Amino acid sequence: MPHTIPSLESIEHAQQVVSQVSQHTPMESSRYLTEVLGQPVYLKCENLQRTGSYKIRGAFNRLAQLSNDEKARGVVAASAGNHAQGVAFAARELGIAATIFMPVGVPLPKLQATRRYGADVILRGHTVTEPLRAAAEYAEKTGAVLIPPFDHVDVVTGQGTLGLEILDDVPDASTIVVPIGGGGLIAGVAAAAKQRAAREGREMRIIGVQSQNAAAYPPSLAEGHPVDIEIQPTIADGIAVSRPGTLNFDLIRQLVDDVVTVTEDEIAKALLLLLERAKLVVEPAGAVSVAAIIEGKVTATGPTVAILSGGNIDPLLMQRVVSHGLSAADRYMTLRIPLPDRPGQLARIAEILAQANANVVEVLHTRHGQGMQISEVMIDLSVETRGADHKTGVVETLRSAGYDPAIVQG
Repeated sequence: MPHTIPSLESIEHAQQVVSQVSQHTPMESSRYLTEVLGQPVYLKCENLQRTGSYKIRGAFNRLAQLSNDEKARGVVAASAGNHAQGVAFAARELGIAATIFMPVGVPLPKLQATRRYGADVILRGHTVTEPLRAAAEYAEKTGAVLIPPFDHVDVVTGQGTLGLEILDDVPDASTIVVPIGGGGLIAGVAAAAKQRAAREGREMRIIGVQSQNAAAYPPSLAEGHPVDIEIQPTIADGIAVSRPGTLNFDLIRQLVDDVVTVTEDEIAKALLLLLERAKLVVEPAGAVSVAAIIEGKVTATGPTVAILSGGNIDPLLMQRVVSHGLSAADRYMTLRIPLPDRPGQLARIAEILAQANANVVEVLHTRHGQGMQISEVMIDLSVETRGADHKTGVVETLRSAGYDPAIVQG
């Protein structure tokens, strides 16, 4: 039997509960995305939420429903980041002891934040699978209440408060674009937004977005039940879930109109756009909704809201993603050029690039390499460009000067 959709009344009640700790995050209009989509586009900035993501909503709502006996036993959770911080923060606010299992390689900012919120953090394994198993064993051994990241009605209901907040800010919104990992956020948002729109006598479209390298929902929806997938490496680690939640899958099948996927390059380009044009720091998982709009994978006939689900990004990852995004946007490339081993060649290359208005940001010079002649050197030049046409022009300028550049990145 299909799971019962959380009622609008239960989500409205959860909004009163969650508002004790959550912020009403900003809703920003985007002129650029409006031009791309052809409809007004707004950004719901949950990247500016307390703990850096929407997860505080579901975590606090779940913990607030615990009995006094359950609270006394404490809670346990497993997460690589945002859910860990949400549970730790909610537990601190409610005076509940929290134990969080995290992978050994968890980014340092997320580890430090979870500990600062007062949780006892235990590092276990190198993927989220091992912490999940350890958390379940800990709950069975100690009696602590296991708090799942998405597959629980209280969590889904708590996340649904974001849907109500969206319609408070954009009452005529007709489409909401939502990142999907396990499915808790989109299940809650869809339940809230569709029921409220129905109460107002109108329709609402909900579109989910997954990373192409961690897209469990398209095959699951095709099969009619949750299926496991093998996750490929993705920068959107916050939504890298190998199997949909059982409850979440059922609600999404009932309520969500479409699920699309975006590539790594598309995610990186979206993150860069949000930095440059919206001045917003967003983690890759939180930027997939914008990536889908940029790449023409979203159609809409009215005001559209893209949820930026989180902003917890390691600065080191940010550096790599920005570089990748510049390359994907044809604004950065690395050239490999063989040169005669004689004085003045590097200066000549620099002069040619200056004439082509290309800015050199890094140079690697070597005399050692497979296939090189004794009288030859190889240079790798990282160059800033202004788009695809300029990049092509730079390469052609070098070739017309007698060089043989090869693009190795960009």
